[in-house]
Amino acid sequence: MIEVKKIKPTETYNVRLEVLRKNIPLPYEFKGDFDENTFHIGAFKNNKLIAVSSYMKAENENFKGTQYQLRGMATLEKFQGFGAGKLMMQKAFEILNELNIDCLWCNARVIAVNFYEKQGLQTFGEKFDIKFVGDHYVMFKYLK
Repeated sequence: MIEVKKIKPTETYNVRLEVLRKNIPLPYEFKGDFDENTFHIGAFKNNKLIAVSSYMKAENENFKGTQYQLRGMATLEKFQGFGAGKLMMQKAFEILNELNIDCLWCNARVIAVNFYEKQGLQTFGEKFDIKFVGDHYVMFKYLK
């Protein structure tokens, strides 16, 4: 069974480093990690942190209303495909609804687009490259 709960910013770092930043010269600590409005969610299996995601108040001019950006969604490789990401997204939607947020958006790696579509997000605009990481799409979901 996978348990999902809020975690501290620093608890995201090991998973981010392993999954998102391994051999990539980019920081695994994000600007905004410690902002008052930021929250982080972790998924645990047998009390081991297996997946993380972070949610930061951030505006994208392409979307309307109050917005949060999803950053650093990552699941350790051997635990991918067991639903941890979906459970984290469900928890995030609950929290964002409690906060009365209109829109969640993210910069999604091309390999993750299908996952995000299953969570109700849709792509916006053209594919773009993030140096050292690869091709991405902006994705979003209106929560109201």
